Amino acid sequence: MNTRADRVDADPNLGVLAGRLLFSVQNELFRSLAAKGFDDLQPRHGAVMVYLDRAGIRASELSRLSGQHKQVVGTVIDELERLGYVERHPDPVDRRAKLVCPTARGLDQIRTADSIMSAIERRHSRALGRECYGRFKDVLHQVTKRQRRTAG
Repeated sequence: MNTRADRVDADPNLGVLAGRLLFSVQNELFRSLAAKGFDDLQPRHGAVMVYLDRAGIRASELSRLSGQHKQVVGTVIDELERLGYVERHPDPVDRRAKLVCPTARGLDQIRTADSIMSAIERRHSRALGRECYGRFKDVLHQVTKRQRRTAG
């Protein structure tokens, strides 16, 4: 019998493909991070960690960039602060606002995650060919931008 699951598996839609890609990349990234001493991080922390830089960023901007609700981002920031990856500092432009800044451990994790992601991308680029992989990323970026505009 040909079930819906069989049909979806044979011809997955955009959501299924995007989910499979996301979960597979996350699994490899966080498994590799754990092996390098960052075993206290979970995939949900990636929504904040990926956008951090040394200068810091406001939680509202993290929410906008990640597409996550402010409350979710706030909870993740609280967790990362408890784990020692980020600190909150007054924003010099607006003292009422706070900047989320990576700690030394946070910066180390960012460098490590960037290295792991670069290795994943190089592997796919070698397998598909640099030009093909570049086109894939360009098209995926375009689809993502269009979808984010539509979903608001």
